[in-house]
Amino acid sequence: MKPRHKRLAIAGGVVVAVGAIAALVLNAFQSNLVFFYSPTQIAAKEAPANRTFRIGGLVQEGSVKRDGVKVSFVVTDTGSTVPVVYEGILPDLFKEGKGVVAQGQLQGGVFVAREVLAKHDENYMPPEAAEALKHGAQVNEQVGKSVVQGAGR
Repeated sequence: MKPRHKRLAIAGGVVVAVGAIAALVLNAFQSNLVFFYSPTQIAAKEAPANRTFRIGGLVQEGSVKRDGVKVSFVVTDTGSTVPVVYEGILPDLFKEGKGVVAQGQLQGGVFVAREVLAKHDENYMPPEAAEALKHGAQVNEQVGKSVVQGAGR
């Protein structure tokens, strides 16, 4: 083999190796991405099926049901609601009417959480959850106006 062909083979091998490493890194990065969705987005079928994501909002009053370490509750953004089931110990700050973020997957219309996070203090709420609540309130306001206008006709 001529020296020129050897250099070409080495350069080709380096390009293939760098490409393989880049593909592995990007694949690992993509599998670790966890997106946030509000109950309204989940109701609109914007959330991925069979993929881990986060849901956030408020724990609906009167929705928490406990059976040992298995807990079911409803998360709302005041526009839509999503039932959640979780098996494990909930954070101490988890309460009805308070902010919550859960990570897991949607299975048959029910969000199966693997992790549940509660807000840290009286004023803190994750920015995504605050935005979801704001958007849900705007949707409710618009629906309420259209119902009132329709009733007046």
